[in-house]
Amino acid sequence: MSWWRSHADRRPLLLARNRIQSALRAWFAQEGFTEVDPACLVTSPGNETHLHAFETEVIGTDLARRSRYLHTSPEFAMKKLLAGGEEKIFAFAHVWRNREGGSRHTAEFTMLEWYRAGAPYEQLMDDCTAILSIAARAAGVESFRHGDISCDPLASPRRVTLAESFAAQGMDLLSTLTPNGPDTAALAAELDRAGIRHAADDTWSDLFSRALTERIEPALGPGPVILDAYPSPEAALARRSVADPRTAERFELFACGVELANGFGELTDPAEQRARFEADMDRREEIYGSRYPLDEDLLDALAEMPPTSGIALGFDRLVMLATHAPRLTDVMWTPPADR
Repeated sequence: MSWWRSHADRRPLLLARNRIQSALRAWFAQEGFTEVDPACLVTSPGNETHLHAFETEVIGTDLARRSRYLHTSPEFAMKKLLAGGEEKIFAFAHVWRNREGGSRHTAEFTMLEWYRAGAPYEQLMDDCTAILSIAARAAGVESFRHGDISCDPLASPRRVTLAESFAAQGMDLLSTLTPNGPDTAALAAELDRAGIRHAADDTWSDLFSRALTERIEPALGPGPVILDAYPSPEAALARRSVADPRTAERFELFACGVELANGFGELTDPAEQRARFEADMDRREEIYGSRYPLDEDLLDALAEMPPTSGIALGFDRLVMLATHAPRLTDVMWTPPADR
């Protein structure tokens, strides 16, 4: 059925979306943030292995054709603004990701992204606590819900590390991270001990993802939960932890079993970032037979970017939980034509 035929039924959810967005804009203004509006057409959509972009073509007045992409995140543009002198910025950005589907995904969605120059990444955790409560109050609810799972959005999120979560499932994650890189055989042995099936040709990253989706995330509970200290190989854009360089300053926020946000202490070393991008693109080419160009302007900007913490939050998902809507498209004014 066409989405507009059910618009009257969805309208209360959409008005709640507007209230949440207005309340969040007011909070960011109170915190001293500047709202920015990054362009969507970019030279590089991002360089993570399993990220799939929408490609298009720009035709100049000279009829020359140049490949461009719809951005998968406003991150690269916002980091350039930080290098240019901005200190606290946020954006409600439409973003596009291919190969997405289901009740929690769609090809086009709205991402709320914000950056704090000079702030530790733990500050972003406090921001998330505030944002959950703001969304609940704006929606007029006392609980978030998705399916049959509910949680208290006014409660401070429980913070747990990946190492602790793996240990609770009988696996020693950090022992598989060596000075020479991740040890695939060691992680495979840990999964075997935990009874998690895997393929013979799985990489360390594949094995980590299997454990994460099959055991770690389902065991987090209704939340809210902050899953912290991701392994360094799984944090392409985050700086390594000073306390333990096997891990990185990366966390994810979960509520009602739904991943809501992904936060980082941002990597600002252009040489290390280039090496990570190239390694991910080599892996992408091996798996999918294609690679995305690197944003050389971003790599130049990183050298002048101040120490910063940044985070991306799925705004539609936040609204979905706050309004108890069953699907992401129920809280989008005009759902994308991706089916």
